[in-house]
Amino acid sequence: MLLKVFVTENCPSCPAAKEVARKFPFSKIFDLEESEGLAEAAFHSVLCTPSMVLVDAHDNVVKSWRCHVPRASEIANYAA
Repeated sequence: MLLKVFVTENCPSCPAAKEVARKFPFSKIFDLEESEGLAEAAFHSVLCTPSMVLVDAHDNVVKSWRCHVPRASEIANYAA
């Protein structure tokens, strides 16, 4: 599993998304102001921040959360 977290510097909810992401060792933060982050966001059709996409080992989407920060317990339910 990999939790992809999409953020921007000026997003008011993005610090909370980063805090939730830190609870999971399998998370990676993508900054949409960098080329890698923008490319990954385009791949997953991410249009707003913060967004999170949980993918399996084959990069198949298990669950995604768009434009808000889910509770850590909700992410854990899908990551189990």
